[in-house]
Amino acid sequence: MLPGLQQGQEKMSKSDPSSSIFMEDKKDEVIRKIQEAYCPLKIVQGNPCLEYIKFIIFPWSNDFKVERSAANGGDKTYTSHEELIADYAEEKLHPADLKPALSKALNKILQVIAFSCLF
Repeated sequence: MLPGLQQGQEKMSKSDPSSSIFMEDKKDEVIRKIQEAYCPLKIVQGNPCLEYIKFIIFPWSNDFKVERSAANGGDKTYTSHEELIADYAEEKLHPADLKPALSKALNKILQVIAFSCLF
C-alpha cells in the first residue's frame, strides 16, 4: 500500500480524501492534492511523492519527465528511480518542479484508464 500524501501518513486513508489519488479524481483534484502533498526538499525517506513515482509512474511508463526552465536546469527525463532519488537528495530536483511533473504523469494515467473503461 502506498503512503498517504500528508505528513506522517503511513498509508492512504479513505476517511481522508486529500490523502490519496482516486481513479475518479478530476484533473484539477489531482493537481491540488499533489501540490498540497508532503514533499520536503532533499528528503527521500517518507516522501509520498517519490513513492508514487516509484510504484506508479515508473512501472507504467518506464520514465518520468520533469519540465522546468533553463535557469532550473532545463527539462530532464529520468529513466530510473535511483537517478531521480539521487538528484532529489542532492537538490538538483526541487519539489516545485517534481510536483507538477507528478500531477501531469498521474493525470495522463488516469485519462487512459478512464478512456479504456468506456469500452
